[in-house]
Amino acid sequence: MKAIQAILIGAMIGAAAWGGAASVRAAETPAAPAVSTKEETVMQGKTYSSIPEDQIFPYKGNQWGLVYDGAIRENVPGQVQIHPITYELDGVAVAANVYTPAGYDPQKSYAAVAVAHPNGGTKEQVAGLYAQRLAEAGFITIAADASYQGASGGEPRHLDVPAHRIEDVHGMVDILSIFPGVDKTRIGALGICGGGGYTLAAVQTDPRVAAVATLSMFNSGIVRRDGYGVTHPDPETAQKTLAQAAAARQKEVETGVIDLTPNMTETLTPEEADKLPFDLYREGYYYYGKDYYHPNDTFSYTVSSLMDLVAFDAAQNMALIRQPLLMIAGSRADSLYMTEDAFAKATGTADKELFLVPGATHIQTYWVKDYVDTIADKLTSFFIAKLARK
Repeated sequence: MKAIQAILIGAMIGAAAWGGAASVRAAETPAAPAVSTKEETVMQGKTYSSIPEDQIFPYKGNQWGLVYDGAIRENVPGQVQIHPITYELDGVAVAANVYTPAGYDPQKSYAAVAVAHPNGGTKEQVAGLYAQRLAEAGFITIAADASYQGASGGEPRHLDVPAHRIEDVHGMVDILSIFPGVDKTRIGALGICGGGGYTLAAVQTDPRVAAVATLSMFNSGIVRRDGYGVTHPDPETAQKTLAQAAAARQKEVETGVIDLTPNMTETLTPEEADKLPFDLYREGYYYYGKDYYHPNDTFSYTVSSLMDLVAFDAAQNMALIRQPLLMIAGSRADSLYMTEDAFAKATGTADKELFLVPGATHIQTYWVKDYVDTIADKLTSFFIAKLARK
């Protein structure tokens, strides 16, 4: 009964952590272009380019659309600066912000950190916050919108496929490795919420990442499969979810119409949100839909994405991680069980730490100043130590 209740809650809100089967809405998708073939493919080195100012989306008086507290408002010489860039990843144009530290000199050598945003989030929210804080500590950092989401390209929109999100992390590491001044042997990764789960999966097979940290890690696959907070799942729940996902995909094939999960910030009133049983959902409603809202929030996903999500588990191959590992979570977060599970399974590294922020819930680690300061200090000391010159 509890498993069914958790799935129904996830289905109702369709939020960053929606789990299992969900009601749907339809979105049209353009017809797929004809497939062309080439006899030979010539590979070139990875490149990136600056995004012209007239193509950058300002919001709430910030020229880069940054919505987190203390965000950069202008690039001041001698201070941390932001550089909007774009690059191609598997045929998709990815939009990203690179942060450089005060006094940045491309002729010098810097450690760097890739920051993966939460499910439903954008680079202008909490990912940008911690990217900026780490840049203030002397790192070069990058925060990119996931492929098919935010300001990044890709059709159809709102895909939430683990393979893409994992590749997004690899792609950020690619760019950091060629960014002027970055020591490619000193690259770390930070994943937040769902981006934390995908970051763990990415570094399991990417030894270019020398140290990895997560914040309020969310294991998307097990939630989509079993429901949120479910410790004894009903196997039939996953089968029902897969049946709906398969039906949605077949509908795409036959009609071109794409079913999307509901957007909780559009379907719930504040009074309804206040009654949700999990702090992740209650507080997420206000963070993403009100207080730190950004127009590129992605709270609807293609229902057919569940075919991939149900089979994904970020903690499945944790023993492959040999890098230093720091996992941070709020002591009161109802998502904490996912961090604890992945941490226990990280048997491939002895250099690991589980750090709990006293009193913090999942979403509070995104914006509450005292918690953010504690987390930023912990991340800074971790990456300074683990990405030090050999």
